[in-house]
Amino acid sequence: MCEPVAREMVARGCGFSGLLYAGLAITSNGPEVVEFNCRFGDPETQAVLALLETPLAQTLNAVATGTLAEQPPLVWRDGAAVTVVLAAENYPATPRRGDLITGAEQPGVLHAGTGRDADGNLVSAGGRVLSVVGTGADLAAARAEAYRILDGIELAGGHFRRDIGQAAEEGHISIPG
Repeated sequence: MCEPVAREMVARGCGFSGLLYAGLAITSNGPEVVEFNCRFGDPETQAVLALLETPLAQTLNAVATGTLAEQPPLVWRDGAAVTVVLAAENYPATPRRGDLITGAEQPGVLHAGTGRDADGNLVSAGGRVLSVVGTGADLAAARAEAYRILDGIELAGGHFRRDIGQAAEEGHISIPG
């Protein structure tokens, strides 16, 4: 999806070095580009980076210094990863803040809208409170891991989708290789 855009940018004399994030939607015609951004997509990138074994800082430095072509290919771990967002009560409207969060001190939990109260307790401080990344040998295992972790986290009024990756796991969606 990004290659035609990158080729066109070069053809127009607008070469680009950096991150080009493609926001995609799965339609009845297959994947369609919704947006491009010059940044990591969040939380989408969290699932991708969970499988990257090449040191990210090394790759970003190579892009910044113009030496990316000299670097070996990226190394990826086999398997799958799924990211599920835990949102605060009332998100996406005005999210409730200051609610106690427990069970988030475990691998796979990435903080986004969290903070500490006066007593040092972890509390909600935004709409997208946490992202939970599950990894596994396949999509089913990655989904199961993400939801296992989420089931151990408590946040009053917190909510998350239970269908992330489900359509792909059930074979309703596939991306041609």
